[in-house]
Amino acid sequence: MGSKSRIAIVGGGLVGSTAALALARCGFAVTLFDRKRPKVSQGLLGLDIRNVALSQASQSLLADNGIWSKINAAPYSQMHVWEQWGTASLHFDAAEVGCQELGWLVEMSPLLCRAWQCMNVAANLDVVVGNIEGVEISDVGVSVMTGTSELGTGEPRVFDFLIAADGAHSIAQRALQLPIDTQPTGQVALATVVRTSASHKQTAWQRFLNDGPLAFLPSPDEHVSSIVWSQSEAQAQRRAALPDADFCDEIGQAFEHRLGDVLEVDQRICFALTQQRVKDCAPHTRVLLIGDALRVVHPLAGQGVNLGLEDVTCLLRVATAHKELSMPGIWRRFARQRQTRARLMIQTMSALQKFYGSANPAVSLLRNIGVQSFNTLDALKHQVMREAMGLNRLK
Repeated sequence: MGSKSRIAIVGGGLVGSTAALALARCGFAVTLFDRKRPKVSQGLLGLDIRNVALSQASQSLLADNGIWSKINAAPYSQMHVWEQWGTASLHFDAAEVGCQELGWLVEMSPLLCRAWQCMNVAANLDVVVGNIEGVEISDVGVSVMTGTSELGTGEPRVFDFLIAADGAHSIAQRALQLPIDTQPTGQVALATVVRTSASHKQTAWQRFLNDGPLAFLPSPDEHVSSIVWSQSEAQAQRRAALPDADFCDEIGQAFEHRLGDVLEVDQRICFALTQQRVKDCAPHTRVLLIGDALRVVHPLAGQGVNLGLEDVTCLLRVATAHKELSMPGIWRRFARQRQTRARLMIQTMSALQKFYGSANPAVSLLRNIGVQSFNTLDALKHQVMREAMGLNRLK
């Protein structure tokens, strides 16, 4: 067997940068490409509006690669879920499975900046910042063409293996003309940060409304919560344009004032929600797609980044067993498992959206009966909790 593969990673988000650090630690020569370096972003209430919910498995992977240190994370030990119609609710407590936290809420931009700090000093790892003009993939190698970068305009760079972690519109998808299974949700996510009169109690709160789920997610400040509100495009645009006081009143009512009055709101941003999946995440012996380049899921379960970091953990199992990552057949099991996981997650999110989006009284009755029954099945409830924490995967 020859020397270890030279790896190109396209996409310097959290999934791509974690993969770069992990593979470099394994002794691979890694070059990561991204258009620009991340910067810390803070809103009027002192938080990045974009945040991520991380499972225990994800936190462990980030800690192993030096990213977790110096991160101001907000642990949440409980999660409470209820709906617009009906009286039944779900409550999850980490103590029920012998843990202190269900997970952590972390601001995205400081977390990503920390990952890049780690990459800047890592051995076996180069970072190229600039526009990527294209990639060429053949049986003998992968060429990455860059335009103007921090290093100037250079010759195409040649690698043995390409990992695409550059999101839903991946350059690898276009280069290989990969078929994509797309499922529009008909919803838009409105994201912001609010200050409330009552404490969030280190609890992730989510209410299913007919128009979509509304989540209040804890921050290190017990009176500040991050908001992700999935809804129709028309409602999202209307609510984004409301005066601050009117928005605070409306979101407080929608949330049944579970955290008291909503006192302040930050800037509001909206983004369309579409679920999609590439039908083959290992479409060439020299190419692998991970993270959002592989699949994009609805944010209602907060599992998007966690799925991408799962990809990293799974690819490391293959990489640590093989020096040459382009050997035929070595990614077959990885592809099968990750595709199955992607299909299951997308189908589950679609089913939940339809199930909770129905105002039919018969469906509402079934939901309440189902939730009440689920709450009495401790073994199943604990299994679902451990699954969401990344501690024990459902098969």
